[in-house]
Amino acid sequence: MKTILLIEDNNDILENLAEFFKMEGYRILIASNGREGVEIARESIPDLIVCDVLMPEMDGHEVLSHLLETAKTHQIPFIFSTSMSERVDRTEALKLGADDYIIKPFEPESLLRIAKFWIASGSQRNQLPAFGMEALPGCT
Repeated sequence: MKTILLIEDNNDILENLAEFFKMEGYRILIASNGREGVEIARESIPDLIVCDVLMPEMDGHEVLSHLLETAKTHQIPFIFSTSMSERVDRTEALKLGADDYIIKPFEPESLLRIAKFWIASGSQRNQLPAFGMEALPGCT
């Protein structure tokens, strides 16, 4: 069973995504802030991380930076899930080393398609194109 770590400070979003992915057959780990997310990632080595950008204690950019610095976590596929919708935000996130970027609000099925791709592919750190919402069939 593949494991997804969800790092999100909005409890409603966190619970909804956790339930959705559990129903799809994934093992789910949750963290309500970035610091907790880094600790869980280092302890559990999930198959994928979906992380909000704007969070207390440690934002998503800091989370990614910490994970990229650690040998056992630097290859975990990493997707930002955020309301920051400017193209420059997405470009910066991908330059920092994120594998993909999905803009809130989104349908869970859209995130599922992206998640399945990255779990199957593993992190390629800029060797594969990021999907984003516009690249997936059926996403707007």
